Amino acid sequence: MPPDVATRPPLDVLALAAHPDDVELCAGGTMCLLADQGYRTGVVDFTRGELGTRGTPESRAEEAAAASKIMGLSARENLGIPDGDIQNTKENQLKLIRAVRRHRPPIVLTTAEKVRHPDHGDATRLSIDALFYSGLAKVETVEEDGTPQEPWRPHHVLHYMQALDFEPTFVVDVSSVWERRMEALLAYGSQFYQPGAEADDDGPQTYISNPGFLAWVEARARVYGYRIGADYGEPFLYRHGPVGVSDLVAILSRERPFR
Repeated sequence: MPPDVATRPPLDVLALAAHPDDVELCAGGTMCLLADQGYRTGVVDFTRGELGTRGTPESRAEEAAAASKIMGLSARENLGIPDGDIQNTKENQLKLIRAVRRHRPPIVLTTAEKVRHPDHGDATRLSIDALFYSGLAKVETVEEDGTPQEPWRPHHVLHYMQALDFEPTFVVDVSSVWERRMEALLAYGSQFYQPGAEADDDGPQTYISNPGFLAWVEARARVYGYRIGADYGEPFLYRHGPVGVSDLVAILSRERPFR
């Protein structure tokens, strides 16, 4: 544990993921944009992705470090939960609770409830329970140096969209950072199709390693961007709606950018 753990400023937004590359794939533009806006951001990956058809845990760790730099993250850590076995146990909850209390984010982005990959659904159940228990004083945790942690429950939890669509509560305009967002995604050279590298790719093909998948990523971002009058958008579902407001005019002061 770094020596400044007790004095490190909290994160403004923490994103949770079942695997390294989930955040880059689903909320990478939002993370880039937040960093550009001066917010402190971080990612907690649950597993090392060791069951992935392509790549190794070591290569994915290197790719995650490169992507983190591109997105401007202030922190990233991996819980080391077994890939393909993200159980909602007390042990795993405590691992996540320690990370949440360490970073004290008011906003958390997490995996979706409506999913294709079983790990993503398992990660959602684990994260939602751990985020609640993280606010209970009688759930005691300590840092690695033995320092007791204070309870912390994020004020807002949002689900990012994964393989299956939902009707979003928010769509973030990521047009200004789209190229960098894709650079962060393609930092995972072992996982995603690399334009112009067909001759060098002799590995097994997967759901995400073909050029059609990258075309789909862009197409969906264009669809949700179009709905808000932007070139590219990333959709999120607010978990604890409805959102209370006291000044409706202030909330809606930005004119909707219809084309």
